[in-house]
Amino acid sequence: MAKAITVDINKCLACKSCEIACALAHSESGVLEDAISEHPAPRSRVAVEAAGEFGVPMQCRHCEDAPCITVCPTKAIARQSPESPVLIDQDLCIGCKFCLVVCPFGVIGFSGGGKMMVKCDLCIERLTDGRQPACVEACPTKALMLADEKDLATDNRRLAARELVASVEKSGKKRRSKENTQ
Repeated sequence: MAKAITVDINKCLACKSCEIACALAHSESGVLEDAISEHPAPRSRVAVEAAGEFGVPMQCRHCEDAPCITVCPTKAIARQSPESPVLIDQDLCIGCKFCLVVCPFGVIGFSGGGKMMVKCDLCIERLTDGRQPACVEACPTKALMLADEKDLATDNRRLAARELVASVEKSGKKRRSKENTQ
């Protein structure tokens, strides 16, 4: 089952705990005190962007028809199966930046050394061990969640249905009160 990281922007504090956890998870040492002095410095694969009054953590969406896969001349960007995350093979990456240009979300960047590209890998090693991605685990308000895409669609349908019913009920009450006053 394909997985996706989702965000409830109403819960996000823009504290950047997700950024720190991501950088630490992708550091050589995995220990904050040591990671601070690593060269190149660890780089986060998630960025909290300000959008009006909200903070929005942005990371790779692991697109079904990922343009970064299509444009990569060395096939460094690929997925193992249709339901697996889009990953970058650092041994094949030549840092040509084609993927950076075509990413519709702007979430592909340079490695700490600036020679290769990096992006969210859903913390694939952690997933394999049955754990959550570092950003999800670190979020103090649980604004970030890892969900099955099928469950997301079901949840979105249910929410849309509830909102539609609430709208109709509200509209019906307004009509009834207008009819009663005439």
